[in-house]
Amino acid sequence: MKKLIDYINKKVLVKIASLQTASLLTRIIAGLLTSKAIAVFIGAEGLALIGNLRNFVSSFQTVATLGFYKGIVKYVSDFKDNTLKLSKALSTVYYAGFISTIIVSFFCYFQAEWINDIIFPTYNNYGYVIQIFAIVLPFYALNIFSFSIMNGFSKYKILIIINIIGQILSVSVALLLIYQERLKGALISVVIAESLIFLITLVGITNRRSLINLISVDKLSFKFLKKISPYSLMALFTAVLLPLVTIAIRSYIIDNVGYKDAGFWEAMTRISKYYLMMVSSLIALYLLPRFSEIKDNKEFKKEVFGFYKTIIPILVVGLFIIYLLKKYIVLAIFTNEFQPVEDLFLWQLLGDFIKVLSIVIAYQFLAKKMFWHYILTEAFLIIILYSTSVYFVNLFDSAEGAVVAHFVSYLMYYGIILLIFGTSLFGLDVEKK
Repeated sequence: MKKLIDYINKKVLVKIASLQTASLLTRIIAGLLTSKAIAVFIGAEGLALIGNLRNFVSSFQTVATLGFYKGIVKYVSDFKDNTLKLSKALSTVYYAGFISTIIVSFFCYFQAEWINDIIFPTYNNYGYVIQIFAIVLPFYALNIFSFSIMNGFSKYKILIIINIIGQILSVSVALLLIYQERLKGALISVVIAESLIFLITLVGITNRRSLINLISVDKLSFKFLKKISPYSLMALFTAVLLPLVTIAIRSYIIDNVGYKDAGFWEAMTRISKYYLMMVSSLIALYLLPRFSEIKDNKEFKKEVFGFYKTIIPILVVGLFIIYLLKKYIVLAIFTNEFQPVEDLFLWQLLGDFIKVLSIVIAYQFLAKKMFWHYILTEAFLIIILYSTSVYFVNLFDSAEGAVVAHFVSYLMYYGIILLIFGTSLFGLDVEKK
């Protein structure tokens, strides 16, 4: 526990303060402004449609880039002093990503109407929005590729600056489009926002033009592709399937309860995302590298319970304050139309609390490359999340069913995680006795 506190004091909070806080605050403010604009100019029904498109975009962006981001960061960092290995890594990732992105772009462009019928009700014809997404997708892929290289070279300062400027540019364009075109503008802003950041990233990557010479077809390495594939598959599995399941749940609410309830649920998930950003950043910054260093169960147990003792009390107090202020939070971010969202806070907050508890332990899957454990537990979560959502939405006949399902799903997921790591977390004490 002392080691965790020392790390937070000396490293993590310093990193968050200098590298993450400004970026996180910019992202949160951008999200709040966009949510407010959608609430004022479009309303709850439009928010539900925007949520479906956002999930689709997120899923297909990950498919296009093959989930390579974290893998590139790791291997660029490892190989930055070895030109040959770095060349093989960059060449392999670039060309694999290029082929994948082109395939996804062509699919989205020529199947736009079919995709439209899936993510929107059939009488909302927004196929052209999907085609715009297909056109700008390669720029998003290039942005992720450039970002991961700079991250691998530890160019944190320029990354944060790019992120902040990019967020400001994206939210400015989004607000303008929403004001002028209402729902159409909001949908277009969703598909182009991430790609716009490439214009800023391009400036940041110019001082590493020498890296372009390292990208060559003859440096393609299937051996490296095999090495990076576990990172890719683990990233793809959750980042692709979870948004698609979210679309399915939201569409089920639309079909069985109505647009507004789907919009209220989307509003609640947005609020949840905002307050969990800082917690997620802290977990990713500290736990993943720390778990990678741990060699025995005793250390693993010490880190998990040390993190719980240090962070969980703060999280509980924070969530309690959020619950007390729920009325003002809803009015600040949205409008009076969204007042029913207040009824969703309790189950969402409880679910998010269990989610944090489970993620803290589940990071061990990524740290130790426990591929099948990760895939099977995530598959379990996704199946349970959809099944319980259908059940509870029918039971409550409202969006409240979806947040109850959120809590129940993560409670069951946490139970599975504890079963898997039960020996590591609780077995040592028994052995000592």
